[in-house]
Amino acid sequence: MKRIAVHGHFYQPPRENPWTGEISRQPSAAPAHDWNERVHSESYRPNAFARIPGSDEEHIVNNFERLSFNVGPTLLSWMEKADPETYQRIVEADRESAARLGHGNAIAQAFHHTILPLSPPRDVRTQVRWGLADFRHRFGRDAEGIWLPETATNDAVLGILIDEGIAFTILAPSQASRWQDADGNWHAPPVDTRLPHRFLHPDGSGRSISLFFYDGEIARMIAFEGAAASAERLLTMFEERMDPSVEAGIVHAATDGETYGHHQVFTELGLAYALFVGAQQRDLEITNYAAYLAAHPPERTVRVIGGEGSSWSCAHGTGRWSRDCGCSTGGDPGWNQRWRAPLRAALDLMREAAAETFERLGGELLFDPWAVRDEYVDVFIGARSLDNLVQAHASKPLDDDERRQVEDLLELQRHAMAMYTSCGWFFNDVGGIETVQVLTYAAAVVGLMKKMGQPVPKKHFLDLLEQAQSNDPAIGTGADVYLRINRPDLG
Repeated sequence: MKRIAVHGHFYQPPRENPWTGEISRQPSAAPAHDWNERVHSESYRPNAFARIPGSDEEHIVNNFERLSFNVGPTLLSWMEKADPETYQRIVEADRESAARLGHGNAIAQAFHHTILPLSPPRDVRTQVRWGLADFRHRFGRDAEGIWLPETATNDAVLGILIDEGIAFTILAPSQASRWQDADGNWHAPPVDTRLPHRFLHPDGSGRSISLFFYDGEIARMIAFEGAAASAERLLTMFEERMDPSVEAGIVHAATDGETYGHHQVFTELGLAYALFVGAQQRDLEITNYAAYLAAHPPERTVRVIGGEGSSWSCAHGTGRWSRDCGCSTGGDPGWNQRWRAPLRAALDLMREAAAETFERLGGELLFDPWAVRDEYVDVFIGARSLDNLVQAHASKPLDDDERRQVEDLLELQRHAMAMYTSCGWFFNDVGGIETVQVLTYAAAVVGLMKKMGQPVPKKHFLDLLEQAQSNDPAIGTGADVYLRINRPDLG
């Protein structure tokens, strides 16, 4: 066994103003205009045009040709306009890897980077379907695997992935609860990360999805100890995890793609040398999960942590996105994240109000409003016209006002799901730019409901946000943050 795979999860949250479609200047990203622009210049483009010094001249390689990777839909949407050349390099890397391995390096991602175990099943399905549709539109093929935001999952989420025909996903080793060997004996963790495992659908049908549990030690050293800066060190780590007795195995690791160049300057160069030069010198096969799985289906069965689920970046399951669990990114001494729970409660309230409006008004015009929501992704990614979508699903001929109402209802749902972008809870304060962004989507939801003359539970919403107290007295509460948002549609 001398197979390795390095997975990069490349992602930025949606940052556009929902009314203008433009990203406002973000001073914390200086000298860049905003964080998309800055991280792109430090990571995405350098990885697409990585430099390998040679004896005579420098060679330019595309790291995406050798990385297993996912690039979030909201990032690709921005990149397609901001830097079409890099965007095309990423798409071409998938084609090149498919020609080389029989399966492309790219996998899909659930659309809005929502923590799926905390979402209603209907929203989980839409997020997965939107991610798969976006992938198909950009890469010209069906995705074989999908990245779950923060690798967050539980039995219900994995069951939905199976329902949607997804072959595999990637999880942290700590997310396994028990595994069963080929003889039927169950064991406590750890799982052997060099082997894929089968997860059976909770409905007892025998349908399954393959789970790859990445090597946690290698991932930690890449993410936090700069291991990718040295091609020699990086490849040695992979080789040391190999076991000749595990002939069918693969040594693999997954990290944020931004590690290479943004979090750790110039590590895209060490990665390039490792993947394009060093691996060949050591007779290491660089592969991807789909290609490996085609030749080595799982023989072991696994169960994952249930309940509210688990993730790769919260030691408390999925608490980082629902309560003051203790996980955060710095902040001053004494800071807390008690604001997380009331923020989620407030958004849940608005989500349910939007869902009731969508189902009631949409049901008057469409055969199945929720099915239309699932297909709406094709409209806003440019793969289909709104008129075509509406005509296919309208329960009667619609006049211009009714057609505009359908569009408003679908936008209502798009913004309602964008409210749950995980970054809104990840950091240390309710006043952070990521939390302001999710509250901006909430303001767009309120504006659309008022435009359609629908009741909005604004007082209860603000009462809940009042409980989301900032650690900075100058910021105030979540309600203060919300009320400072410029809402042009409300006048």
